[in-house]
Amino acid sequence: MQTGATFLILALLASSPAFSAETENTPHKAIENSLGMRLVLVPAGEFMMGSDESPEALARDYPQYDRDRFLLISDEAPVHRVRITRPFYMGQHEVTIAQFRRFLQLSGYTPEAEADGTGGYGYDQHYDPEKSARGDAFDGRNPKYSWRNPGFKQDDNHPVVNVTWNDAVAMCQWLSAHEGKTYRLPSEAEWEYAARAGTQTRYHSGNAPQSLTAVANTFDADTVKNWPQWQAYALAGRDGFEFTAPVGSFAPNALGLYDMHGNVWEWVADWHDENYYANSPLDDPRGPASGKVRVRRGGSWHTWSFYVRSSYRNWNTPETRYTLLGMRLLREVGPDDSH
Repeated sequence: MQTGATFLILALLASSPAFSAETENTPHKAIENSLGMRLVLVPAGEFMMGSDESPEALARDYPQYDRDRFLLISDEAPVHRVRITRPFYMGQHEVTIAQFRRFLQLSGYTPEAEADGTGGYGYDQHYDPEKSARGDAFDGRNPKYSWRNPGFKQDDNHPVVNVTWNDAVAMCQWLSAHEGKTYRLPSEAEWEYAARAGTQTRYHSGNAPQSLTAVANTFDADTVKNWPQWQAYALAGRDGFEFTAPVGSFAPNALGLYDMHGNVWEWVADWHDENYYANSPLDDPRGPASGKVRVRRGGSWHTWSFYVRSSYRNWNTPETRYTLLGMRLLREVGPDDSH
């Protein structure tokens, strides 16, 4: 028997101007900016944000996880209705190395990992657990690691990593001044709305963790060979990537957005507050006015499937830089944009 909440969700999705049965087969309006970024128009609409799945329901599909993990996601609740009242352009892909390099060349900006002299994090290919005091193959902070070198091979089409929240904001500010348009990081609500693309399932590919293999670069048999201690949490099968994948390597969601699950975590604008959802405004929520940590969304190439869900919220201090963490930018629709 369907609950009243279920009927509300279905009604919202059916009536939303952003999504319809034809959405997946409809060409998506896209623009290209001065750095070669493609941005897709995301229409205004409504959705149900968050998750209130019970520990029992989660344990059925994630049997290898310690049950206590399911008690640590209370910040995903309550599920609440959100209206995105204005359309926006969302980066079709995560920001690439080539795009970030071009921004640095044109702006003269120095990334925080280089400016503060402490560097970033990297994968230590020579890590030996029997000889190292570290508990993992990740190494840092170390000046030898930065966006240029995360310890594994990348090319220009891979997502940039080791960028801080402050780096991401600096890129948005420079693009805004350079193009006369408003660029910024998406809010949590805008990010989840775009990631779900009309779905109310755990992933835009469905509820089953294994469905991620067609749409995301996450922790699987390719990645686990470097982290055998986490074998139990790896998805079955191989996606062909031990580390990051070139952006757009997997199937997009119904809005034409790629890698909303996996590849790299993406900074969003909001401060984190575990109780914010209980008092979130209906229209265009932008998060609390202050805080200590900024939210990141979407999971990464090293992230277990449970933490790649559309509703999952993670966070870091704004100066954090890491091998799993990148960004995706939003451009506001201006009065001279036809859409």
